[in-house]
Amino acid sequence: MQRIHVEAPLAAGQLLDLPPGAARHVQVLRLQPGAPLTLFNGQGGEWSARVEHIGRSAVQVQVDTHDAVEREIGPQLTIALSMPANDRMDTLVEKAVELGVAAIQPLMSERSVLRLAGERAERKRAHWQGIAVAACEQSGRNRVPAVGPVLTLQAWLDGLGDTGDAARWLLGFGEAALPLAQRLQPRPPPRLLLLSGPEGGLSAAEVEAARRSGFLPTSLGPAVLRADTAPLAALAALGLLAVVPNAAG
Repeated sequence: MQRIHVEAPLAAGQLLDLPPGAARHVQVLRLQPGAPLTLFNGQGGEWSARVEHIGRSAVQVQVDTHDAVEREIGPQLTIALSMPANDRMDTLVEKAVELGVAAIQPLMSERSVLRLAGERAERKRAHWQGIAVAACEQSGRNRVPAVGPVLTLQAWLDGLGDTGDAARWLLGFGEAALPLAQRLQPRPPPRLLLLSGPEGGLSAAEVEAARRSGFLPTSLGPAVLRADTAPLAALAALGLLAVVPNAAG
């Protein structure tokens, strides 16, 4: 059954005119009146629905019952990363959402290749948010991870403040880095901020700034992973631990 994200309040028994983006989605799929749909708005759970009417530019659906199903896995994890160039950021956002990330924070660090500011940065953020929505539609997730505005690493660190019980890990720096499997003992933290650098790595000054902000060096093993691979590897490990509780032992 087709899953459609709708940025609107939903209620059982509602006759709803789909927003333009969702309406185009239905039209591209060439669905006909009576076709069943699953709707979700990111607030939790999903609704069964069916197409009532399709016009030239409008689609009307009948919203039926709500199912409070949740498909979130592992700890609530935010990835903050120096953006990889080309289309690698697109792929990273898609795969991170499929693997269960709760939020994504795009960063620029000293050695970042991709530099964004102003209107161009906002267009990219909106593009990545759309990828996150599409990944939720595909994967069955009902809560859409937020993609934050593009920030410099220092600006993000300066604005962190107190994040409560969230652990802070910095991926892969030096001999002092503790293996991920050990960080996960005796159990993974309920909330986690995971900071990952660019292809050339964070500078020594940036590493020190991150450590002053409470980030603990964490290793994914002896292999040197690409900037767009490392956070996904950590996500996969955390997801596996949620499914197989003793996997990190």
